[in-house]
Amino acid sequence: MNDDERIAYLAGESSAPVDPAERARLDKRRAVLADPAVWAEPPPDLQERIVGAIASAGEGRPDTAPDLEPSGSTADRDNVVQLRTRWTRYAILGAAAAVLVAVGFAIGLTNQGSEPVEYAASLRGTDLAPDASGQVTLTQTDGGWEIHLQAEGLPRRDDRGYYEAWLKNDAGILVPIGTFNQPDDVTLWAGVPPSSYPTLTVTRQLANGNPASSGQVVLEGTTHPDE
Repeated sequence: MNDDERIAYLAGESSAPVDPAERARLDKRRAVLADPAVWAEPPPDLQERIVGAIASAGEGRPDTAPDLEPSGSTADRDNVVQLRTRWTRYAILGAAAAVLVAVGFAIGLTNQGSEPVEYAASLRGTDLAPDASGQVTLTQTDGGWEIHLQAEGLPRRDDRGYYEAWLKNDAGILVPIGTFNQPDDVTLWAGVPPSSYPTLTVTRQLANGNPASSGQVVLEGTTHPDE
């Protein structure tokens, strides 16, 4: 699928068949684009309003402070001055809090519309499964990396047999990311980023009490940022 076809699909103007893995990725982007918050912008006068709020609070205007005139003894006058100073400080702090809320709200709207970080990989079969192939998408979430695997050319494994997926770094350290019986629309999870563990493999495993990789790799590929 080329860029023009992807744009047509996102706009709902294409009926052409789409690879399941790519369809899932495009559907997520379509959902983000459909959110009205994506197109919301902070008010154009937000900066001027923030500066004005702070300046007004700093002036310590008489109509916002207690109506106390410094009269009487020197001690009384000092108490009134201290009270006014304290009142002005509270006013400034209140204005600053309002500023933080307004700016945070605007930033929240902007971040809400940003796309999640995504990686992808094309998997190829090894000598153990030369006819196998697959596609993988990896999406960053608060809970970790959500991984969608769609593969073909691998027989189903049941009973004590199963498949297991792994991420591997350049030092050869493996991190398990999930097990399954059939590589058809599989969702896996990783607690390590594909930027540091770029190699994704799938092995044939046997439930024999040994959780380590069997080394029987049937699918492998290298992840890359999905642009």
